[in-house]
Amino acid sequence: MPLTEATALNIARRAAREIPSGAVVALDRGLPELVAQVTPASLGAWFLRTDGTLDGVPLNMADAAAVLRGGYVDLAIVHPAQVTADGGFVSRAYLRDATVASPGNGVDLASGARRVIALHPQTGDDDDPSVCLVSDSGHPQDGIGCIDTVIAGYGVLSLGDGGFTLDEVPPGKTLDDALSAIGNPLVRAPASAAREMEFAPPSGQAASKILADGPSAVADVFDGATVFIDGFGGPGGMAHYLLISLRDQGSKNLTIVSNTAGIARVVSFGTPPGRTAIDHSVLIENGQVAKAIASFPVSPSVSRPSEFELAYRRGEVELELVPQGTLAERLRAGGAGVHAFYTPTGAGTLIAEGKESRTIDGRDYILEYGLRADFAIIRAHKADTRGNLIYRGTSRNFNAVMAPAARITIAEVDEIVEHGELDPEEIVTPGIFVQRIVRRPDGFTGYE
Repeated sequence: MPLTEATALNIARRAAREIPSGAVVALDRGLPELVAQVTPASLGAWFLRTDGTLDGVPLNMADAAAVLRGGYVDLAIVHPAQVTADGGFVSRAYLRDATVASPGNGVDLASGARRVIALHPQTGDDDDPSVCLVSDSGHPQDGIGCIDTVIAGYGVLSLGDGGFTLDEVPPGKTLDDALSAIGNPLVRAPASAAREMEFAPPSGQAASKILADGPSAVADVFDGATVFIDGFGGPGGMAHYLLISLRDQGSKNLTIVSNTAGIARVVSFGTPPGRTAIDHSVLIENGQVAKAIASFPVSPSVSRPSEFELAYRRGEVELELVPQGTLAERLRAGGAGVHAFYTPTGAGTLIAEGKESRTIDGRDYILEYGLRADFAIIRAHKADTRGNLIYRGTSRNFNAVMAPAARITIAEVDEIVEHGELDPEEIVTPGIFVQRIVRRPDGFTGYE
């Protein structure tokens, strides 16, 4: 029988019950788009759509794909034409023209999410529900072994060894009725009684990302952690309050990744007379840094060496020197799920020592690896309660590219507003990349 509006909504409502609080959900076209409409806002879920929008924030398609590749998607909900007994699926776009493969973003959805659920109408093409469930598709698959659950009008199926098990049936239907209606030998009865499908909205409340102060935000930075810290020539753009909080917290043997390793203090760009800029030096002076990955780790003045430079001369810290553009790309690649890339920058120089090289189109390239971190402490101007960030001026230079590449990103901001108050066109860093938000205290400056 044809898919009715009521059945489609019930499929979407049942799928919404699979969404954990605060989850990032990637939606295929078709039935999955209804899931966002029936999911309560209180759940705090983020929906990545095929048009590249993320919770209403527009992304370019490369960044949208990077959200999937980077491992940020908890659940992908697809609407395929076929699901195979081993959990693979074939897109509807392909079956519309079997001579041309048109997966769209199906392959991204299949490979980029921690879990994939398939939705399917009550009946398949030509009113045959078995079209959706096949032992082995004769068409190229978009996903291999990625689906564990199928939600349809005729029930909820789990996939395991040997095929599909009908675990849930629609209200008012018996297991025998549902199995008979499906009429597919791949679908079997469960070991125990089938449950009745539930369509009530999922309950749950997204946890607040707003922390009371800097010390609580960095309390779990552990010894030996890798930490991203912004920094350019001067003190602007650095999370000074979080730097002081991390210094006072005292974790040791840190690897810091930054454009500089603390030169704002010695170059004094914009520093008021009689004041000292807060930068990475506060961690180095406190003996907390074991290694720096940086582009400008030393002072531009021989007569005014930085704290990192002095510690390096004493043999107390290690250094991995990275060209500035390569550093930015390693950060971007780490956040986008690109583990390595070739670049001509540094080929034939000391930078290339010990690195794999390749000649491409007559030019030498070296292999560089994406960077990931345990924590990022970044600086932004405004945040909303969901963690969406707006920057001011050049503070977005490394802050914005660091946020996606850290397991836990902590943003120090001047102002926090309610969700929906920021113009989506001004948001640079979507809130899925930000786990904690701290407001810089009134009167706090970047100087000691």
